[in-house]
Order: sequence, then structure tokens, then C-alpha cells
Amino acid sequence: MNFFARSFLFAVTSISIAFAFGCEIQATHKSGAQKQIQQLTAEKADLQNQLEQVRAENSQLLKENQTLSKLPGEKRTDALYHIKSVKIGSYTNIYNEEKTRKKNLVVYVEPIDETGDAVKAGGSVDIQLWNLNKKEDEARLAQWQVGPDELKKLWLSGIFSSSYRLSFDVTGIVDKFDKPLTVKVEFTDYLSGQIFSEQFIINPPKPGDKK
Repeated sequence: MNFFARSFLFAVTSISIAFAFGCEIQATHKSGAQKQIQQLTAEKADLQNQLEQVRAENSQLLKENQTLSKLPGEKRTDALYHIKSVKIGSYTNIYNEEKTRKKNLVVYVEPIDETGDAVKAGGSVDIQLWNLNKKEDEARLAQWQVGPDELKKLWLSGIFSSSYRLSFDVTGIVDKFDKPLTVKVEFTDYLSGQIFSEQFIINPPKPGDKK
């Protein structure tokens, strides 16, 4: 093969390799671009769904606001709950933690409306623990206040009952739980400004009971 034939063959081979390499790079870029387009399309669809959900929620809130705004002042107030009393749940008691050996006073507070149902009313709670068997100046063992921001996090809603569940460490306060103790609750309803009081006696466990 003469010099010109070899040169021509080399040039053709070089062009073929360059063309093939260029096609491969182009295919790679095209594949990456397609993936990016697919990702952006999916993100756009997700944002669109979120936007539609927000629009639907805003529309519902607007309808509710319009309905309430058309009602006279008295009826608007009647549409809200009205607390009539406060109840202390029957599971209120002192419980022992086996692992930490701590004693916890657990108090279940139920704001009751005019229909007799427990409602998640906004407000604050004052809890007192008393031993009425002691002298008057020693009878109150402890006192706690729970504000509205903390209280709203403590609501428990169950199938059979709903209430605020408050827990306090009474280790060192109740060393020996062998006599009845009294729990006093004052619930301040932030809607009406009224204060509702209730008290509950918790009895010491009987032999063999686990608390």
C-alpha cells in the first residue's frame, strides 16, 4: 500500500472514530437531559397537586367564614362550644415507673360542654395535690400550672373518651402512698374567662395491685 493510500485510510478511520465518539457523547447528554426533564415534570405535577389542595382548603375556609359572618352575633357565639364544667377522669392516679423507679401523678382533665361531651377547649390548668390527713399548713403537697400552649399538646382523643392528659413527677413528694390523696383542678376557659373547679380522691393501691 503506497503512502497516499495509507494516508487516506488513516483519515477515514479517524473520521469514523470521531463521529462514533461524538454520537456517544450526544446520546449521553440526551439521556441526562431526558432524565432531568422527567424529574422536573414530576416535581411540577407534585407542586400542582399541592397548589390544588391549598386552593381547596382556602375555598372551604372562605365558605365557613362567609357562613359565620352572615349569622347574628348571638348565633355566632352559640355555634361555638360552651364549657359548663370540668371533670377529672377516673384513671387519674399515681403510677410507678419500674425502670426509673419514679412516681408520676397522671391527671385526666375533661372540659365538658352543654351537651355533656368532653371538648378540646383552649385554656390553662392549675393542679394541686393534697394530703388532707396532714396538718393544714402541710396538707398541700405540690402545685403545678400548665399554660395554653403546652396544654393543647396534651389532648388525647379516644374511642370511648377524650381528655387532656397531664403527668407530673412526684418522686420525693409522695414517698409513701398509703393514704388517700386529693387532686384539685382549676380550669380557666379562655373563651368565656370562667374558672371551673373539681376535685378527685385517689386511693392507695391495695395489696397485689400494680400502679
